[in-house]
Order: sequence, then structure tokens, then C-alpha cells
Amino acid sequence: MRRLLRRALPGESGARIEPVDEGGEHSTWWVGTRYVLRFALDESGSRRQRRERALRDAIRSRLAVRVPISIASGEWAPRLTYTIDTRLPGVSAELQPVSPAGERDLAQLLTALRALSAEGIAGLGLPTAPPRPLDTLRKAAAAAAARMTADGELDGAADSAHRLPLGTDAPARPTPPAPVAVVHNDLKGEHLLVADSGRVCGVLDWTDAVIGDPAEDIAGLAISLGAPAAIRAATHAGYEPPVCRRALLLARYDTLIRLADRLYGTDDSPLPLLRTQLARAWRTTPLDGTTPTGSSTPTTGDPTTDIRDDPPA
Repeated sequence: MRRLLRRALPGESGARIEPVDEGGEHSTWWVGTRYVLRFALDESGSRRQRRERALRDAIRSRLAVRVPISIASGEWAPRLTYTIDTRLPGVSAELQPVSPAGERDLAQLLTALRALSAEGIAGLGLPTAPPRPLDTLRKAAAAAAARMTADGELDGAADSAHRLPLGTDAPARPTPPAPVAVVHNDLKGEHLLVADSGRVCGVLDWTDAVIGDPAEDIAGLAISLGAPAAIRAATHAGYEPPVCRRALLLARYDTLIRLADRLYGTDDSPLPLLRTQLARAWRTTPLDGTTPTGSSTPTTGDPTTDIRDDPPA
């Protein structure tokens, strides 16, 4: 890393280098107080990192929130890339609540991504991802909830909040095709930087971006900020109730499946975080047929309606 910095960023060659705790696919390091050094660890990661840099440059002027700028990039080994990015202010949304003004920042982000046409960004090489099948996810979530309930992992209030109907549901009404947009595809708390004021001041890690289902980004916000905040942001961005309902279902199914995978499978995510995300995703919204209480205590929707593929308005 020292040799790379001497070559790519001579002025920072003597800066303190420390590993970044958060992050997955990339080896990520703080360089002093101003920069972040990220290594792709395989060729797939290198392709995604190149796409990320191009996408950030293409959308930066359209967004009210900031995205990192790559001030140096190249290969640190044959066919393996690196980028040195500017370090943005703020802390993870897991640590700092988002204010109403911050929700409006997120609404603008969703609006800007929605406005990007697939043709207009065709040269970036973003992959296309089809919508995930809700019926398959519902069945997996039902099985996960049944097992966790039997083991006492969803006992008490959590049990009544997250119990799923395990019988055969009535056929869902046909739903319109999902809209298509540029999707960050990992819009979770650790990738949202929030200022002390609660404003969202940056969005990190665009390596998973696709052209696909915008409900995935709304679901990410539901997991990170709570379902009511996510639906408010999506509604302000112009998304109709069917998209918002789909996002709620994705968030609720995913949180049950991931918690079960952590308890019984290979997921190594922190258990308290998964339980917190589960509670956030199940907070009630007007789409559940109820109005949030306004209390700081999360409330939960009626799972006999929430978990169906076609919940009532």
C-alpha cells in the first residue's frame, strides 16, 4: 500500500493507514483523514469497481447527496483494480437517525435514479436484474418464521408480530409489471452517511448497482430506517402504492430469511443488527391499513395481511 500511495498519491504516502470496519467484497482502508483506498479482490470485483466509478461520475451532478470521487485508480495486481476515493463526512445511518429533511434527501435520490433512462447509461455496462419472485420469498419466509417461532426465537411480542400464515393463500390478484430504474441495490444503513442534523450527506458503495426493480432500494431503506420512513421517501419520489407494497414485502421477507440463516445457516451478520432490521421492516405504515402512532416505540402490522403477496390498500 505504501508503494501504491507513493506512485498514485505522493502527498499522502506517509499518511496513517487503518482498516475500515465496514465493507465486504473490497479490502478497504482509511488513508489519513481525507481518503479511502479500496482494493478489488477478484476480477469480478474489478469489473464492478470500474462500473461503479463510471456510474458515480454519470450521476453525481444529478444528486443532492454526495457520492465519492475517485482521485486515483488503476491495477494493484494483474487484472485487479484499486480506487482512492474522497472520504465523505457523516456517519452510518445505523448510528445516526435520519430527520424529515434527510427523508427528503432520500426522496430526491430515488427520483434522480428513476429519471435515468437505461438508454442514457447504456455505455456504463450496468447489468439488468429481473424482479425477485415474491411467491418464492414468501414461502421461504414462512418456513423461517415457523422454525424460529417453534424454537422461541420469535416469542412474545415478536411472535405475534412476525407469525406468518402457513396455509395456502388465496390466489393473488394480477399486479402490473414492476417499473425499471437504476437501482443502487444495497441501499442499507452502512452505505448512507448522515450528518448531525439528520440530513443524508452521502451514499457509498455503488458496486452492486443494476438496472432493475426500484422496490429493492425502497426495501433497503425500510430495513435501515424503518418501513414508515422508507414509504414516505418513496411516495415523495413519486412511486405508487403497488411498488411501495412490493418493497415492504421484500424487506419483511428478507429480514425473516436472513435472521433464520444467521441462526441456522451460514450468515455471519451481527445478530443484534438482524433483529433490529426485522423490527424496522415490520413497523406499520398506512399501506398496512393503519396509521403509525407517532410514538417512538415501533408498532407492527397485522402479519395475516402484511405477508400476503397482494396486501390490501
